[in-house]
Amino acid sequence: MSEPSNLPMSVEFKDQRPGLIAFGIVEIVLGGLCALMALLASLALVLESRTGSGLEWRAIAPAVAAYIALSVIFVWLGVGSILCRRWARVLLLIVSWSVLLVGVTSMVYFVIFVRALAAARAADSQEAFVMLAVVEVLLAIFTVVLPGAMVLFYRRRHVKATCEARDPVIRWTDACPLPVLATSLWFVVGGLWFLAMPLMYGSVVPLFGVLVSGTKATVMILAGSALWIYLAWATYRLKIAGWWTALVAFALFSVSAAITFLKVDLMEMYRRLGYPEEQIDQIRSLGVFTGRIVVWWTILFFLLFLIYLLWIKKYFRAAGDSSAAAPTQ
Repeated sequence: MSEPSNLPMSVEFKDQRPGLIAFGIVEIVLGGLCALMALLASLALVLESRTGSGLEWRAIAPAVAAYIALSVIFVWLGVGSILCRRWARVLLLIVSWSVLLVGVTSMVYFVIFVRALAAARAADSQEAFVMLAVVEVLLAIFTVVLPGAMVLFYRRRHVKATCEARDPVIRWTDACPLPVLATSLWFVVGGLWFLAMPLMYGSVVPLFGVLVSGTKATVMILAGSALWIYLAWATYRLKIAGWWTALVAFALFSVSAAITFLKVDLMEMYRRLGYPEEQIDQIRSLGVFTGRIVVWWTILFFLLFLIYLLWIKKYFRAAGDSSAAAPTQ
């Protein structure tokens, strides 16, 4: 997620305002599409409440919230890109990288899911699998191709120089290096997600071999939210204590989840969350939602995040140390 080095202001650069406007329009359109998806998902919730079709509202409510948030973010950043704002370029790089990484991971998991679905429902008609193939293509376009193109454009040194020339005011996004700013924003999203979990899913926490639920789990989730918000602040301020806290917290959470799902049936967690047995049986039949698979994904995610933390450690400073690496924007 690092960027080309800063251009001296005396160096000539090619004005990229037309490209910034073009990409800004694309992002506003994406925001509109997200708003449309939020509306369609909301209509599905309304229809479910009237017809009692068995559609699990907790599976849709997070999608509605996510689409609304993405709609606001894309429109806001699209306008910022059109205006050549330096903060918009930095945030668009972070959003594009994040969507790209999630998109690549989702593509891998989607392929596994489709293969499992095909094996479980081999006798079904092929129309469903054609529809899944269409979904996979759309997923690739919106989560891999488009964010990849945005990364390639917004990281160009001429785009950076254009935004800095047209928006010379130092912004809050200039206060720390881009990789650290991305980490801080990820912690903010995580903290907000913790707050939403009891409302959307219920309170169940894997804790070193057991599942904690009810009031105790809710308190633990709220504590996790507070910890994530602290990590967001500490990393943004380049405090080494925040870096060490993030490392220890992720190690403990990962070990706790791995131990729990090696000992406890993953379906028991869905059962405690209030999922009906019929839906749990459908999830189990796919064969891709098992405790061992969750453990492997947990280990992989922790190792990748550990590598990332070690990479950005050079930007952090100890208490009382006024020196720090220059922001890499």
